[in-house]
Amino acid sequence: MAEIPTGGQMLWKLEGDDRVLHLRHNSSEPWRPYEEFPQYVLPDPLGFSKGIATFLALLKKDWTATKS
Repeated sequence: MAEIPTGGQMLWKLEGDDRVLHLRHNSSEPWRPYEEFPQYVLPDPLGFSKGIATFLALLKKDWTATKS
């Protein structure tokens, strides 16, 4: 994982039958799927939501989880 800025925002959005992590660096940016930030993406364990490993890593960098 590349150098990660602190203080971003995360949101889980339902896409079909899956919850997918969406990110933005600040509230003035639109939400984007986490895969659009390849520098942050970590592989997910089999059977977990898309982005869970990235979500946990970003929490450690003081990113905030926002309710949808």
